[in-house]
Amino acid sequence: MILKTDCKFFPGDRPCSFNKNLGIKCDDCKYYSPVIYKILIIKLEAAGDVLRTTSLLFALKDKYPNSHICWITKRNSIPLFNNNILIDEVIAFEAPELNARLQTEEFDLLIHPDASPVSSAIASIVKAKEKRGYILNTKGKVVPANSAAEEWLEMGAFDDLKKKNKKTYQQILHEIAEVDYNKGEIIINLSPAELLFLEDFRKRNALGKFKHIIGLNTGASKRWQLKQWRFEGYKELILKLTERKDVGILLYGGPEEVEKNKQLKKLFPALIDTGTENSLRQFFALLNLSDVVITGDTLALHAATALKKNIICVFGPTSSNEIEDYGRVIKISPKMDCLVCYKPTCDFKPNCMDLISSDDIYNEVIKLI
Repeated sequence: MILKTDCKFFPGDRPCSFNKNLGIKCDDCKYYSPVIYKILIIKLEAAGDVLRTTSLLFALKDKYPNSHICWITKRNSIPLFNNNILIDEVIAFEAPELNARLQTEEFDLLIHPDASPVSSAIASIVKAKEKRGYILNTKGKVVPANSAAEEWLEMGAFDDLKKKNKKTYQQILHEIAEVDYNKGEIIINLSPAELLFLEDFRKRNALGKFKHIIGLNTGASKRWQLKQWRFEGYKELILKLTERKDVGILLYGGPEEVEKNKQLKKLFPALIDTGTENSLRQFFALLNLSDVVITGDTLALHAATALKKNIICVFGPTSSNEIEDYGRVIKISPKMDCLVCYKPTCDFKPNCMDLISSDDIYNEVIKLI
């Protein structure tokens, strides 16, 4: 038999792309790449955390250069991996065949850096020679699979440890996975079609007339109300920025920001609204238009970091220390003892976002441009 079923490009039920497009067969294929060392990563949610976990891939490929890497995630996060050549396969958590595959396939290494009981249960049933991160024990409790994972688990359990932590998420992630941390970047690779999409937007909105493009991402996760800066703050900042004729301002947001962005656009007609119904990949492409992105601690922060933008990020209930700045992220937070509380809501008056002034952000914008 000339068929090489151990090749990473062999799909099983159809010709591989090299046979389909070039007519090449296995006995004369220079693209043959046998699966030697198989790694499974499980990271289901949230999308921003899934995206920043891609920073681990460079270190994994350095340590295991011939590795075949699979990733299990929620279906809505699968587009995050488009054009990412370091990932060989993405498997949807919701896929009906997932359970059967996990009962059949074997892996050399499992990495599961999330202390979620749901994904820890999956990690427990995976057949892997070595597991790093978290699994579920027989009593239904999340436990570390390796000693390097103990610190992060304790930080999740004790607020005071979380508040004292000075390590970035990326550093902790690499420690859990037991690979060297060399500040590997978060990965977004825009496709030619996505680059055409952003260029079309640039031309339609005459962005070439501006020397600087400032992006305002006005939203954040539903779960964390105070990841979002206050509406009045955006109004004050926009008023200052519009005094500069060389600056164009783009509004970013999703379905939850429809009304907020509509109000800002009504108050300041010169704003350019990128829309709130874009796909995930379209959002990334449009974000790439900005020179400076102003955002809360949310998906847009990690996406803009991956796109190597200058970023001004406001922090309140979540830890700014856990954000790897790569020399491009300016962190702004008020002086309050209650920061890093990880509370979804707050009844303090004024709260942390009330105490971040438009001048704080505007002054940083001016330094950058």
